[in-house]
Amino acid sequence: MDGDDFTPEGGKLPELKLDARQAQGFISFFKKLPKDPRAIRLFDRRDYYTAHDENATFIARTYYHTMSALRQLGSSSDGISSASVSKAMFETIARNILLERTDRTLELYEGNGSSWRLTKSGTPGNIGSFEDILFANNDMQDSPVIVALFPVFRESQLYVGLSFLDMTNRKLGLAEFPEDSRFTNVESALVALGCKECLLPADCEKSIDLSPLQDVISNCNVLLTEKKKADFKSRDLAQDLGRMIRGSVEPVRDLLSQFDYALGALGALLSYAELLADDTNYGTYTIEKYSLNRYMRLDSAAVRALNIAEGKTDVNKNFSLFGLMNRTCTVGMGKRLLNRWLKQPLLDVNEINNRLDVVQAIVEDPELCQGLKQQLKKISDIDRLTHSLRKKSANLQPVVKLYQSCSRVPYVKTVLQQYNGQFSTLIRTKFLDPLEEWMTENRFGKFASLVETAIDLVQVDNGEYRISPLYSSDLAVLKDELSIVEDHINNLHMDTASDLDLSIDKHLKLEKGPFGHVFRISKKEEQKIRKKLTSNYIIIETRKDGVKFTSPKLKKLGDQYQALLSEYTCCQKKVADDVVKVSGTFSEVFENFAAILSELDVLQSFADLAVSCPVPYVRPDITASDEGDIILQGSRHPCLEAQDGVNFIPNDCTLVRGKSWFQIITGPNMGGKSTFIRQVEPGACDQSFGIHVAEFANFPEAVVALAKSKAAELEDFSTTPTFSDDSKDEVGSKRKRVFSPDDVTRGSARARLFLEEFAALPTDEMGKTMEMAAKLKADLQKDAADNPWLQQFF
Repeated sequence: MDGDDFTPEGGKLPELKLDARQAQGFISFFKKLPKDPRAIRLFDRRDYYTAHDENATFIARTYYHTMSALRQLGSSSDGISSASVSKAMFETIARNILLERTDRTLELYEGNGSSWRLTKSGTPGNIGSFEDILFANNDMQDSPVIVALFPVFRESQLYVGLSFLDMTNRKLGLAEFPEDSRFTNVESALVALGCKECLLPADCEKSIDLSPLQDVISNCNVLLTEKKKADFKSRDLAQDLGRMIRGSVEPVRDLLSQFDYALGALGALLSYAELLADDTNYGTYTIEKYSLNRYMRLDSAAVRALNIAEGKTDVNKNFSLFGLMNRTCTVGMGKRLLNRWLKQPLLDVNEINNRLDVVQAIVEDPELCQGLKQQLKKISDIDRLTHSLRKKSANLQPVVKLYQSCSRVPYVKTVLQQYNGQFSTLIRTKFLDPLEEWMTENRFGKFASLVETAIDLVQVDNGEYRISPLYSSDLAVLKDELSIVEDHINNLHMDTASDLDLSIDKHLKLEKGPFGHVFRISKKEEQKIRKKLTSNYIIIETRKDGVKFTSPKLKKLGDQYQALLSEYTCCQKKVADDVVKVSGTFSEVFENFAAILSELDVLQSFADLAVSCPVPYVRPDITASDEGDIILQGSRHPCLEAQDGVNFIPNDCTLVRGKSWFQIITGPNMGGKSTFIRQVEPGACDQSFGIHVAEFANFPEAVVALAKSKAAELEDFSTTPTFSDDSKDEVGSKRKRVFSPDDVTRGSARARLFLEEFAALPTDEMGKTMEMAAKLKADLQKDAADNPWLQQFF
């Protein structure tokens, strides 16, 4: 590949450096890989990555936006197209595939020639092996969840067994329920759980029509992964879970006994995620019975209509409820909880009012609000740090960051204790008491003591994470021996300087490098002492920057130092691994910290939004779903009013039980009907219905086509209207006509009269209504004979 090739973004493409033999060896390996149309396979070539064949085309088209990024690897007869990928572009591709798209998987291979092995694989529901890349520079905004479904038909009724897996938070869940033909229960579960990937048996019962389920999975933007029915097995499930779940196995057995169809789904999840193959999973998971009725049910249409989640094309964050409401301070934790809350609206009035009480407390006390902001923003992502501790590659860094974050909790407590308003009892019960419990000597106190004793916290300020020599007697002995040898080396440095008549450090430097400890002098100084240097010392290398040499004594001391340092490093790693392992046993303490602080963070975010929006929010009076009325006075759309240049006109809405349960919303195009309807969707409503009324009244096809294109233009904010093929020429030509002001005035007045008469038609006798509508249309067409402006609609 030519090293001068550039991408449209201005980045230089890495050069593909393979000779003919290497290329042929790789092609031979690549063509033997099993076909997987979903997989994007990248090959790590140390300084860059490569993609090949259809993957290369996909990357060139999707990320480089040009086919010129493609190069041929190998001869024309058996060669394959290739694309090189820089490390920065690799991170972009990984984030897009695993965090944004739900139609691809990612595989990373390492090796050379014809010998390569799969080292990392990820899907939108299982991102574990790529976490370090995905979240190196940004927060983890959502916890990906995998769901497995097992539909069965029993006694003329469709049932679904469901299981979910949240690998980030180490949670498993089970549910089973009767289902309708449209799989509405499954849809609400996928939305509430924030599902990214769904496992489904490839060979379900023939009596079950899976096309509606596949539509549901697609509508929820979930990756569908089909597995053999044999994978949905429940044999040895209790035994397997006994190794993974915290605590006793008996509660697990009791839970499993409540399910039939969900057990196969759970078995498929354990197998697919290979949870049992990693012993770091043992004793760390929790399992629960998932209830569909725990939260308000939302389907995919509701999520879109309510603008709950951020869209890829959002011009600014205020286009979505999540973007508008996300004023969280903690790194990652608050965002993920807010994301979950928005998909899981509460139904219990007491729980709702408890949240509102805390928000009101923060709104009414500016010192509480500011104090929480200042302290919470100093807290790291405790959930992810705890997650990192469980990895086999874990080091001391997450241990120290957990210690630093949890050390902020006393300051958060002080802020909460200073609040003495009407909700002080709730604040104490909900936050202060739990924080005090988890900060006791037997909980966080033990962890803090471990860190303060085992880790050299002074070195942390220098960016180094080391075990304190005082923590281990073996380390202390080795440290002393290293210091003694180092002193001998420094004394030898001075003796050598004296022997060669050179000033120490200025002329004779002591360095550590690939050759161990060496002396270095400039070429100028070497000329002065060349005779003595060559007779009493050993020259290692001569370069422009000077001459490096050693002596038998320095070599002996250097070898001793390296041997001790190697032993010290090995011993420190063993001690560090033990500290990391012990720290991981405090997972439950950290999880409770995270849960409490995340909730506090989201509620302060709500309070901040309530007081800083264009017009302050008002606390609603909430009643149970089976009582009370919906009475909204001066209600506004939160996302719309937050846009620049928008002067939102508030709306009133009254829905009284037994009286105004049905409403007809009328008004001019783009007058806010849809916005009002979305405030109070019930049911999905993502477009205007005036066009459907026109079709019902048999309006001319050209008029309907023009109306549809204009509606699409206005509602999608596009600049170019589109027309159907059969009406393009006709409508387009008529749109170019110029009408006199008199034609427009008279025509629009007649059209308004028609619409008023049409709106006044009776609705109790449909046959009579249609007859009257046809007469109104005929009269309008007759009057349009001498009005060119009206004629365009016929």
